[in-house]
Amino acid sequence: MKKTLIGASLLLVILYSCSKSTGSIACDPTFTPCAYIAPQYEIDSVVKYLSDHGIQDTVRHCSGMFYKIDSAGTGKTPDICSTITIKYKGMLKDSTVFDQSNSLTYLLGQFITGFKIGVPLIKEGGTIHLYIPPALAYGSQAVGSIPSNSMLIFEVSLISVQ
Repeated sequence: MKKTLIGASLLLVILYSCSKSTGSIACDPTFTPCAYIAPQYEIDSVVKYLSDHGIQDTVRHCSGMFYKIDSAGTGKTPDICSTITIKYKGMLKDSTVFDQSNSLTYLLGQFITGFKIGVPLIKEGGTIHLYIPPALAYGSQAVGSIPSNSMLIFEVSLISVQ
């Protein structure tokens, strides 16, 4: 009985920590992208990065994230409850690649907030660059090789939406 209780408690802690790291419940149909707003100093930091690197034609989302649609796509548009397959590359401001995949399938609601906001801006077959302030990524939490308070840059191709 004691082992079962300990096992159940451990499972609850793991599930809670997973939901906490995504920023919200995985499939929350009430998710409102503009309800998540990065602090102004983080937005200013992204603006400076874009300017310093000559990156033009980006759009500022109401959340403070910036994006550039390379190709809008022509297929389905995902929502927070969609299972998506993407090809992506994630980088830090110094161009260090911290993660990439040619095919990753996951529920959109399980990604970081910046992904939840940015990926639905394109349709299947589309590609987008996301410039995500820390508050819309992992915030003050270091994750793997990503330091705390890191702005994240993603190149994302939306392969399919289910």
